Amino acid sequence: MDVEQFRTYCLSLPFVTEKMPFLNVKDAYSREVLCFYIGPKWFCYVNIQVFDRCCLKMKPEEAIRLREQYDGIRPAWHMNKKHWSDVYFCSDVNTELLKQLVRQSHDLVKQSVPQSKLMPYLNGN
Repeated sequence: MDVEQFRTYCLSLPFVTEKMPFLNVKDAYSREVLCFYIGPKWFCYVNIQVFDRCCLKMKPEEAIRLREQYDGIRPAWHMNKKHWSDVYFCSDVNTELLKQLVRQSHDLVKQSVPQSKLMPYLNGN
């Protein structure tokens, strides 16, 4: 899966918008980070230039299980390691599992967003 296919998949999920919120930071890596949001909260981010991994929210017990099972799933580098994991693309994580994990992150974050915050996005997706 390349960056455009990944982006298309993320945007195909309900209520999703995208933004590059770090364009003005000094760190070059962070300036290239694309975040996918449900309402005001992100559920995934990826560097669109390097495209080596994405960061996804997971239930803590699921994150532990997956990190033990897959070399390509590790504690998130720049997020709360209990709730967020980095999923590496060129690893033992296949495309179907990656899509499943993106969807689970989406659904997990969506549960925490009040319906009133989703209403403006109903027409878009």
